[in-house]
Amino acid sequence: MMVSLITISTGFGSKEAIKNKIGDFGGHISVKSTKSNTSYNSSVLDEENFKMEQLRQIPEIETAQSYATLSGILRNKEHFAGIILKGVGKDFDKERFKKFLVEGEVPDFTENGYNNEIIISEEIANNLGLKVKDSITAVFSKEEGQPIYRKFAVKGIYNTDIRLIDDLFIIGDINHIRKIQKMDKTQVGGIDIFLKDFNKIDEAYPKIEAAIGYKNYAEKVTDQFPQILQWINIFDTNISVIVGIMLIVVVINIIMVLFILIIERTNSIGILKTMGATNGQIRAIFINYTLLIIVPGLVLGNLIGLGLLSLQKYFGIISLNPKEYYISTVPVEFNIIHILGVSAGILVISAISLILPSYIISRISPARTVRYD
Repeated sequence: MMVSLITISTGFGSKEAIKNKIGDFGGHISVKSTKSNTSYNSSVLDEENFKMEQLRQIPEIETAQSYATLSGILRNKEHFAGIILKGVGKDFDKERFKKFLVEGEVPDFTENGYNNEIIISEEIANNLGLKVKDSITAVFSKEEGQPIYRKFAVKGIYNTDIRLIDDLFIIGDINHIRKIQKMDKTQVGGIDIFLKDFNKIDEAYPKIEAAIGYKNYAEKVTDQFPQILQWINIFDTNISVIVGIMLIVVVINIIMVLFILIIERTNSIGILKTMGATNGQIRAIFINYTLLIIVPGLVLGNLIGLGLLSLQKYFGIISLNPKEYYISTVPVEFNIIHILGVSAGILVISAISLILPSYIISRISPARTVRYD
């Protein structure tokens, strides 16, 4: 019971933690122009038939923010790093992003003028030897002209534990990208859409597609990071295998308990039959008695399992390598349905598994057991 409970709580907890990370950083669904190619340089989002008000009225959507991206290089005297500048504006969800912040602050992107403050990842900061308040030069290339230089000041440092994000993305003012890409002051490269519930992404997706026009397209975050989705799906397999093995062990052990009880009380079975008890009545007695033995074990297993899970949830005792697992500590999800479901499932499966072995009682002869006594 304890192993099954821990497996389910940490397995589903890990899935939710990873999904929430990638969703909270770049939106659960992103709207882009169909002119966008495989590069990280945004094409201007087409405004024809794009219905922002209709988009905001979709019940599954919590909020939306505009952005534009541009590839470039950060460099100082000793080092350089390829980066993607993600420009955001006044609708940037600062509160949602703060959970990733490890040092410094989130700048105010008001879209009034040009804000030269940026947020870089902890990985990029370490590689370039940067800290908060340091200055760094960014270089952006254009096909038709000379490289464009911008000097930024590090305002904050973030960490998502997801290398596909941390190795590349920095956050800055969208107006810098608008100027470099010669965009109008109201044009954007895309819309990040955040849902109230990640699990309703398939329900919200067709509604969003209907509101963005035929020259734009919507992309789920799970499609943007397919390798992470594959990793998440492994948890389902692991949970099923481990819980299945635990159920087999439980069934074998409980059947052995039933056999021992029958052997120890063979004489009592003979006496009950002599007194007129049917095989069905005697089987019910032994099955119920065996289940009563299981109940204290289930309660104790739940208490120990919940205690260990609580320690992990609130103190993060067990840590992980984020480069391998996308999370730095083992996350825990307490779900009352899962907890009660596992307990009830074990109890029901145990009761069913006892029915066939209990038929050995019908082969016990009252005359032989009394004579033996």
